[in-house]
Amino acid sequence: MASCTIGKANRLKDFEDVLKQYEPMISANIRKLHIYRDFDQYRQIGRVALWQAWLRFEEEKGNFTPFAYRSIRGAMLDELKRESRFEENMIPTEDQMLTEWVEAKEEWLEPSNETLQLAIEALSLQERELLKWLFTERRTQAECACLAGVSVPAIKKRRERILLKMRGLLAVYKG
Repeated sequence: MASCTIGKANRLKDFEDVLKQYEPMISANIRKLHIYRDFDQYRQIGRVALWQAWLRFEEEKGNFTPFAYRSIRGAMLDELKRESRFEENMIPTEDQMLTEWVEAKEEWLEPSNETLQLAIEALSLQERELLKWLFTERRTQAECACLAGVSVPAIKKRRERILLKMRGLLAVYKG
């Protein structure tokens, strides 16, 4: 039993050396994939992928470096795809006032909150239409993208800009 524990400790020590050597590769993949948030999450995904590659690697099949690179990059891409699928199908309900407005089930241009009504009227027709799709009709971002003839990332950016604009307008109208 003691020899097994010593073997695991040596193996872990060996991996710590590998991790030190390949940590720059993990950082490089984060930059190349244009990951601009959740750095620690992706760094950990890269470390786990490196650990798994290190355990699976067979020396007679070639060099470890390209194998490690593909494993790290593949794990990060898989996570990006998972996040993207989740965000595309997520129904946004961030803004509390907009959520209350939808739940009130009133005519979409006639919210009961006067401040909210003023803010909505200050939006362009295109912005109001996107709000209607997202909050009243509860369409996904992918559906909105089809309706608007743009990409899902474009809808995400528009949505965020509209919500930011709405927050600013609500702050002004509240006074």
